[in-house]
This record gives sequence, C-alpha cells and structure tokens, in this order.
Amino acid sequence: MERLPKIALPTIVVLVILIILIAKSAVTIGAGKAGVLYKTFGDGVVVDEPPLGEGFHVVAPWNKVTIYEVRQLEVFEQMKVLSSNGLEIQIDASAWYQPIYDDLGKLHKNRGENYLERVIQPAIRSAARSVVGRYTPEQLYSSKRDAIQDEIFHETKKILDNQYIQLNEVLVRDVTLPPTIKEAIERKLKQEQESLEYEFRLVTAQKEAEKVKIEAQGKADANKILSASLTDKILQDKGIEATIKLAESPNSKVVVIGSGDSGMPIILGNQ
Repeated sequence: MERLPKIALPTIVVLVILIILIAKSAVTIGAGKAGVLYKTFGDGVVVDEPPLGEGFHVVAPWNKVTIYEVRQLEVFEQMKVLSSNGLEIQIDASAWYQPIYDDLGKLHKNRGENYLERVIQPAIRSAARSVVGRYTPEQLYSSKRDAIQDEIFHETKKILDNQYIQLNEVLVRDVTLPPTIKEAIERKLKQEQESLEYEFRLVTAQKEAEKVKIEAQGKADANKILSASLTDKILQDKGIEATIKLAESPNSKVVVIGSGDSGMPIILGNQ
C-alpha cells in the first residue's frame, strides 16, 4: 500500500505531459482559413509545400502554425489627395483582396501577418494619389468617377504584383470636394443644363417654323397649279353640272335657262 503512490505519481506526471504534448500538437483550422507551418528545428517557415488546409492536423509540439484568412477580405480607406490643380480632394474607397493560397508561406515569411498595413494600404494610397492627380475637381465630381475607380484598381494591382496578394476590386464610394468648389461646379452644371434646354427650345421652334413654311409653300404651289389648269370651258362645264344637280334637288323652285354675264345659267329660287 505504501509503494502504490510512488508508482502512481510518475505515471500521472507522464500522462499530464502527454496530454500537454497532444494538445500542443493538435491544430484545427476553420473554414476559409489556412495554416503556415514553422519548423523550429528545420528551415523555419515552410514555403515549398502547400499550406495546411481546413480541418484537424497534428504537428510536432515544438513547431508552430500561423493561421491566415484566405477568403476575400475588405479594407476601407479615407484618403486626402491633390487634384491636377492642387486642390485637396477626399476619396472614400474600399478594396477587396485575399492572399494567394499557394503563396501563403512566402507571404508569411516575406511580409508577415500584418501585410495589410505593410503592403496593401500603402499601395492603394499611392495609386489614388497618382490617379487623382491627373484630373480636375470638376472631372472627379461629374463624369470621371468610374474612370478613376478603374485606374486606381489597375495602378494598385500593378504595385501588388509579386507581393503574394490577389486584388479583386477597388470601389470608389465617395469623392468629397471643398464646399466652395462643389458649389461652383454645381452652379456651372446648372447653367450648362439651362443653356442646353434653351438651345433645344430654339431648335424646336425653328423646326416648327420650317414645317409651317413648307406647308404654306405647298398649299401656294397647289393653288397656283390649280389656277393655271382652270379654263373658261372647264368652269362652264362645272357650272352646268352644278345647275343639273340643283334642278334635280327637291329644294329648287324655278330654274331659268339663260345666260348671265359670264355665260353661266341663271338660277332663280322661290325668292
């Protein structure tokens, strides 16, 4: 009975040590994440093998696993940059990015876990300064927002080449100008709109006048042709036809066949 505790104590110690080692050796990687293995007694960060994928893994207790999010991430940036004429513009933009899965070891070794602050944010700011500096405030406010969004994306993507990072999209959410510049641009745009509206009314009125003129000219030409075609003989024939119709009408009372000054029949009614 006295020897039992002496045997049990080392066993308990060994079991505790084994439990600690197993706990340190077990690594569970969640959905959308991957692990980079660091070998303490090897070459350090493993860069020539794929990262550890989702699920349960057992590693040597003296090694370390750093877990990264490999799904698409978003970073939001508020930047103050200068336009082509030196005015300060605020750009609100966001970028969608993710680490390149197969290069995760290289990213960890060369850029570290805080690669967002070290690489991505400086790249976005540099690209935004370069792109916005090509445009005037008026262009940025009105017609060039989509253009600068595409240009910032391509400039940033160029900077991030060989940085083990995949840039998916850059979105320019807002462009804020100094209040006085914004008001001046809005006044100018309003004046331009009013000018376009006035020009449209002038063109419409001119086209309507041309239409009336053409119609009047057509009627005049038609009357001229008709007048030229009406001879005395045709008029007499038309008069005879009208006399016959009146004679056949129940409303006619007396028809006197004779000749007036123009040689047409004279029609006398009941008056």
